[in-house]
Amino acid sequence: MDSEKAAYEAVFGTVSSSQKFLDLLMRDPWFAWLHSISELIVLIDESLDAEEPPLSIRDAGRLTEQVRSLLKTSETGVGFHKHYFDALQRDPDVVMAHADVVRVLKAS
Repeated sequence: MDSEKAAYEAVFGTVSSSQKFLDLLMRDPWFAWLHSISELIVLIDESLDAEEPPLSIRDAGRLTEQVRSLLKTSETGVGFHKHYFDALQRDPDVVMAHADVVRVLKAS
């Protein structure tokens, strides 16, 4: 989100407050591509927190595959995969976070 906020601010100017940024995240088309990853993070959190039924190996495998599928990039594509590619090109912090996730996925 920080990377995308910086890109947004480079085009439109400084976002004046946290509330304004939250509103942009939820409603502005610029940030719409982030909804896919936000929804997946919520699904993972809810799955890990659920006591009944507990997260099974099969369910964990499905979540892992969803992460793998989402975090693919496309230089010429559209939607999430293109935006994610662009974020990886402009921000070393995104690259490092991606590398961390890839490392965890390889270990699973």
